[in-house]
Amino acid sequence: MSLIMISAMYENGGNTTHRILDGHPELHVYPFESQPGTKYVNDHLNSLFPLKYRWPVFPLGVSAADAYEMIIDEEGKVRSKTPYVSKFRTADFQMTDKDRKKVFVSICGKKPLTTEILIDAFYRATFMTWKNLNQTGKEKAYVGYSPIIGVDAEKIVRDFGKKGFVLHIIRNPWSAYADTKKRPVPLSIHHYMTGWIMCQQYMAMYQEKFPKNCFIVRYEDILADRKAAFAPLFKAVGLKHSATMDYPSWNSEKLTEVYPWGTIRTPTEAVNINTAKELSKEEIEEIYLRTKLYVDQFGYGNIYKKIK
Repeated sequence: MSLIMISAMYENGGNTTHRILDGHPELHVYPFESQPGTKYVNDHLNSLFPLKYRWPVFPLGVSAADAYEMIIDEEGKVRSKTPYVSKFRTADFQMTDKDRKKVFVSICGKKPLTTEILIDAFYRATFMTWKNLNQTGKEKAYVGYSPIIGVDAEKIVRDFGKKGFVLHIIRNPWSAYADTKKRPVPLSIHHYMTGWIMCQQYMAMYQEKFPKNCFIVRYEDILADRKAAFAPLFKAVGLKHSATMDYPSWNSEKLTEVYPWGTIRTPTEAVNINTAKELSKEEIEEIYLRTKLYVDQFGYGNIYKKIK
């Protein structure tokens, strides 16, 4: 089965996209952020992005049982092990971490444990042990979402080959930062925009390097025309457009708002622009100064003119 990893800088529409794809009859969509990273990720991006959002690194000779525990998967494991402290505690999610680990180890068997085998087993075990999962039997791809994982797109393509895809979502930086400011401990403009720029730079490079595997879609285009926005990815994976994408859902059940799966509560064009207008003129100009090259590249000049 193919793997589609959704990537997006924080508050760029990754969770919204994840929930829009949720009810698609040809997709097994992970219930939360899948966060496949491990503590063994160690490179020049460690100081900028959390390890849980990265593509995993496993030590040589690792056992299947140990590899399972190394996958951070914070949201999924917290909901499975201690649901009363999870922000998703009201979601009807019937799966135990113990059952999933047992199936994961069984799937791995005695095969050489490559990253592809371990990650495929992680997703397959999830959907095999999710007792109240709504499914059609037509599924041909897994969908995971891990913010900023697009910086590791080359590794995903390396490990999964023709079956590995990265869908990177970009949102105008003003609306994105305005939503980031609503977090309890928001990042500074400098910190946030450095991450935003790095995500776009890496994915723009990988889209050119791996045009059959890596796709960039603007959040604004998803709001305007979902069928057209996802068409290139769907063609590559072999998927058909589905009417279920007209609304966000979880386990194929329609959501009235995306929260708590994401900061964006109502995914509409009007809300997107009004969110950007919440910033002060000083913040708007500072963000433009820091992101100008990508504002021009991705056609966000019209939004800048509306809000400045």
